[in-house]
Amino acid sequence: MRTLVKISIVLAFCVIVLGAFTRLTEAGLGCPDWPGCYGFLTVPSKADHIAQAEALFPGAPVEADKAWYEMIHRYFAGTLGLLILAIAVSAWFKKRQPSQKPTPIKLPTFILALVIFQAALGMWTVTLNLQPLIVMGHLLGGFSIISLLLLLNLRLAPYRVGGGDPELRRYRGLALFALLTVLFQIALGGWVAANYAAVACTELPFCEGNWTANLDFAGAFSIPEAETYQYGAHDYNDRMTMHIVHRVGAIITTLVVGWLLFKCWRKAVSGFFRSSLFVIGLLLVLQIALGISNVVFGLPLWVAVSHNAVGALLLLSLVALNYNLSRKA
Repeated sequence: MRTLVKISIVLAFCVIVLGAFTRLTEAGLGCPDWPGCYGFLTVPSKADHIAQAEALFPGAPVEADKAWYEMIHRYFAGTLGLLILAIAVSAWFKKRQPSQKPTPIKLPTFILALVIFQAALGMWTVTLNLQPLIVMGHLLGGFSIISLLLLLNLRLAPYRVGGGDPELRRYRGLALFALLTVLFQIALGGWVAANYAAVACTELPFCEGNWTANLDFAGAFSIPEAETYQYGAHDYNDRMTMHIVHRVGAIITTLVVGWLLFKCWRKAVSGFFRSSLFVIGLLLVLQIALGISNVVFGLPLWVAVSHNAVGALLLLSLVALNYNLSRKA
């Protein structure tokens, strides 16, 4: 069961990266239907199939590259769903052995329910034409699934931490606050991406021109009516406001996580916790560098995808730290 969980964690990370790649290559509607593609199980390639597809969806001509990006993402996500189903079934039917740690049942069941809801969000992403709230929810669902899979893996592992570091337990509240701050910043990033606001500001540290006079918080966090939300439905002031809020959130997140690292590093004794703190600090610095690079270099694809990937790793590192601080005296 733990092997399945480890494989699922790796696969969930791949799904997150593929989802970011799909979104950033404008392939979110590469297939205008769900779960297939133009009524087929795979991307139509034969001339008669393409003609049939374009007759069914006259407003969505077949773009094979974008369609494949979307379908590969769905194939990976579907495989992950099946693995999580296998984990849940294994948890339900695994007999409890007196000599073994009891198998968690509630957590695998909750993850399975979350995956089912995530599949519904994936469907609504397409059927509601990339409605921003659904797209952001889909992003958060993916990050939540991988975080809970890591938590399940930690709960299944024989728990040993050399050194102890009992004084670090006093920072459990701060660690949880840092975790929630990172999660909120990921949600802001998802909102920026869903509304095509990643390049709304092209200067640092904030935005070009008289940006303070153009802030529109009500518009930035509303959902205007539109037939499709591909390429965004907000005006420039709304997108600029989203971008500014995300940047301010990045500053706050850096301060909170940095303060956690500073406080814990002073009290940490064991190499285990010092290594964990070092990894979190390294990921934080890398994430800041990628965020700045997105602005300076105009959102290069590999940088933007890496920004999503490192955000996921930073979240996972904080999940692990919170678990270890809570479970080891």
